[in-house]
This record gives sequence, structure tokens and C-alpha cells, in this order.
Amino acid sequence: MLSEILKVAHLAGEKILEVYSHKNCDIKIKRDFSPVTQADLISHECITQCLMKLSKHPIVSEESCQDHEIRKNFDTFWLIDPLDGTKDFIAGNNQFTVNIALVENKEPILGIIHAPALKLDYYAEKSKGAFLNGQSIYNASRREKLIATDSIFHSTKETTDFLKRHGIGSIKRYGSAIKFGKLAEGEVDIYVRLNGSKEWDTAAGHIILREAGCSIFGVSSKKEMSYNKKSIENEHFIAVRTDLVDLYKK
Repeated sequence: MLSEILKVAHLAGEKILEVYSHKNCDIKIKRDFSPVTQADLISHECITQCLMKLSKHPIVSEESCQDHEIRKNFDTFWLIDPLDGTKDFIAGNNQFTVNIALVENKEPILGIIHAPALKLDYYAEKSKGAFLNGQSIYNASRREKLIATDSIFHSTKETTDFLKRHGIGSIKRYGSAIKFGKLAEGEVDIYVRLNGSKEWDTAAGHIILREAGCSIFGVSSKKEMSYNKKSIENEHFIAVRTDLVDLYKK
């Protein structure tokens, strides 16, 4: 199954790059004031059509999210962000991704983060490990001077203040879900998100992190992230090396 879904992500990535190469994004603004481009919609159509041929599981996408009254009956479903990092796409910095996750009983069991312009594939399947372009990855770092990752476009003062309070001065900025991949492969130690995100932003990264020796939990609840909630909004979260979890749950 994983190899087939990788092919789907690559096909969507190719279609995104076709639009990207023409540098004509045809930008529109959605009701939540976030941008959407022709590439978002083309990728969404490509992924949904492919997944419907591969499985009978329902699909929840950033570009077509069902009401909870429908979603609550989904035990297993695909959760996708056809183009994560639309602002990065518009800016032309190459740091955008295709995110595809399979969620079962409120937890992701398969996840792919494909960065087509950077030719990066992060992926994982429950109990089978995490990989980057075919090579096993695991965050076994025990750095004492921690390195954080933060968003290029979505950073907040709250995040900056949090990192200062914890004495973390080294920050590497990435777009989209690439931040999860960088944590999984051990390039960074912590990713703090203290503003809004949605379930499709994190599901693929979540299973990749879990399989790579990292954890992701809510700032307020101190519990691992869960999916198919009544609200598709995520709690503010901290993703971190597993050996540091107790420190940041205090």
C-alpha cells in the first residue's frame, strides 16, 4: 500500500510543479483568509481520484472537508493536504509539500510528506519505521544545546518567547510539513506550534515522528494528538525528541 501511495504523492507533485514552473498561481482567498491556488485544486483532484481507485476508504481533504456529522462515522479514512505550504509555493521558495495520511481509530497509521521541488520523501507506516528517500531515519540525537525549527510564514511571538524561556537560541526555519521531517531525521530537536493548524497539517508528520523516536502532544492537554475530532482544528502542540517529552510536559 505504501508504495502505491508514494506514487500518488509523486503524481500530484508533478502536477503541482507544472503550475509552479509557469509562475502563475491564480491566487484566491478562502473563507478562513488563507490562500488557495490552481495547484492546490489540481493536486486535490489528482489525489482523490487516485485514492478512490486504490481503496474504499473515505477521503478528508483541506479542499473538501465534510461536516463532523458525516466524519464521525469514519473509522478509517484518508486525510490529505494536497498542497501544504501554499504561501511557500506562492513565494517560490520550493518548501511546499503533499501530505497524505491514513487514519484509523483516530490515529495516523501511514503517512507521506512529499516535497516535489526538493525531491524529498519522508514516509512511515505503523511499526515499520520511518524513511527519507528510502533510507531509514531515527532521531537518536542527544544534543544538549537544542535546535528548534519554526515556520517561515507562521511564526508567532508566543513561539519565540517559548523558545527564549527554554534557552533555545538556535532556530532553523522551514516551510510546510518539512519541519516534521527535519525533526524525524534528527536535524532539529523540537518544533513548537503556538498558533492555528488543522488535522491535515499534522497527521502524516505525526506517524513519521512516532516511528522516528519523537512525540507530538497538545500544549494544554499534554496528550498525544488525535484525529477526526468534532473540530478539525488542532490544539497548539509541541513535537520533540522522545527523551525530552517529560521536560516539555511540565
